[in-house]
Amino acid sequence: MIKVLVVDDSAFMRKAISTMLDKDPGISVVGVARNGREGLDMVRKLDPDVVTMDIEMPEMDGLTALRHIMMECPRPVLMVSSLTTEGAESTLKAMELGAVDFIPKQLSKVSLDIIKIERDLIEKVKTVAARKMRHVAARAATRKAHRPALLPRRDGRPVRDVVAIGVSTGGPPVVQKILSSLPADFPAGIVIAQHMPAAFTGPFAARLDSVSQISVKEAESGDVLRPGHAFVAPGGRHIILDQKVSRIDVVVTDEPRDALYKPSVNVLIGSVAKAVGRRGLGVILTGMGSDGCEGIRALKGKGGRALAQSDSTCVVYGMPKAVVEENLVDEIVDLDDMAESIMANLYK
Repeated sequence: MIKVLVVDDSAFMRKAISTMLDKDPGISVVGVARNGREGLDMVRKLDPDVVTMDIEMPEMDGLTALRHIMMECPRPVLMVSSLTTEGAESTLKAMELGAVDFIPKQLSKVSLDIIKIERDLIEKVKTVAARKMRHVAARAATRKAHRPALLPRRDGRPVRDVVAIGVSTGGPPVVQKILSSLPADFPAGIVIAQHMPAAFTGPFAARLDSVSQISVKEAESGDVLRPGHAFVAPGGRHIILDQKVSRIDVVVTDEPRDALYKPSVNVLIGSVAKAVGRRGLGVILTGMGSDGCEGIRALKGKGGRALAQSDSTCVVYGMPKAVVEENLVDEIVDLDDMAESIMANLYK
């Protein structure tokens, strides 16, 4: 039985989240708290397996409570976030502090999305509870690398000049750690598909840009991929690459509309395979599910290379596990070594 503590200053939210979770026979809501101070006391007394934590609360806000939990008694915490720019900033900060993921705050009894939210909430609680506190990635990211690591330099032009990163649950601190470790003259362009709502991807790209020596922005149609620049797919849409005679265009598209995830890692990496073939390097990071597996298969079929984040450093070993089990990866890499491995694989 997975024990969950719900912390929120809204009586409606406490009831809504509790009701959703109690529908699963493997989950028990052992307590509810109205603010961070109450929540922290209940964590100490009830020892829950997972905590859902609101951000804006009286007496003690969610970020402060999260800091105390991570210092005193670390455990998986899911933030309850409003899908706004302000909510995105706070949620991304929470994930730097150690939160594993977030759930949307916009719950309504008449919402058409309520069933999907309920299913996702239950799946996330079960997944992060099973992982316990193995999310080394989130903790490591609190030691942000504002200066690039001393990565081995290589002579000559790289064999591969496009890096495609696919990532989901637990991803923001992991991507931040990798990109902030790359040098300003990184000799490849980077495209990123992070499963994330539309309101989050702009602030996420801006945060990455602020801590990285390379340039990072949310992708727009008309952007041109070039070395030392990274583009984050906008939430709710896809990005694909279009190889022209003398440049690689980044294209933002709504197709395929029936993709399970938007942005889709499969769509992104599949387009990399089609556009640049063996010049592509696919990187699959922490996340639930198997998005990216078919894209990597296509890339490998064209002579590209693929890396997967190691089980021990993933928040959720789902997406990397899928490509590893299909024997599609060239290397399985710990997070701390990923930037160096990406650099080395550009020349292989």
